[in-house]
Amino acid sequence: MILKTLCVGPLETNCYVLGDEKSKEAVVIDPGGDFEKIERTLKELKLRLKYIVLTHGHFDHIGAVAQLRRATNAEVLIHQKDAFMLSSAGRSQPFLLESGAEPCGADRTLQEGDRICFGQFSLEVLHTPGHTPGGISLVGQRMIFVGDCLFAGSIGRTDLPGGSFDQLMDSIKNKLLNRGDDCLIYPGHGPASTIGEERRNNPFLT
Repeated sequence: MILKTLCVGPLETNCYVLGDEKSKEAVVIDPGGDFEKIERTLKELKLRLKYIVLTHGHFDHIGAVAQLRRATNAEVLIHQKDAFMLSSAGRSQPFLLESGAEPCGADRTLQEGDRICFGQFSLEVLHTPGHTPGGISLVGQRMIFVGDCLFAGSIGRTDLPGGSFDQLMDSIKNKLLNRGDDCLIYPGHGPASTIGEERRNNPFLT
């Protein structure tokens, strides 16, 4: 699998480009801004974008969605409980007003257990609420793209609209920590880590 991490947008969001070497089908996770950088990376890797997948609907994860969809005709996927955040009405929420991004509705909404297939690869959808009601994590090949649920040495904020500390801790403990200590985690911000590292050293989990 091709995996490229791009740091994009005003809050330095991790945008992940995943591609299948044979078919050249690709997925972009959380295009939070810097459309030109993402487009250039897809062209350099000769990838054809099939899906734009959003781990949640906050502005720093969706900033380049409309431009990327228009340029590639890729489908926009987000959990059904966060889909409203992509619309004009959803932008009235606190923490979304700073975006300035063009509204762009979802083409398909996701639920627990869905699979997102590209080439010979697939990502399994886990519903991991707490940071937002519709937060998801994406599991594939001993790696998990966790959005803003879990970070290296920290956890996601729960003080924003729809956040819940109890839900977040339940998501981490019952959906993520049971995936095996060698499983890599790719968060929405900051460096990658492993489940084992966070289990042993994350102050919120020890």
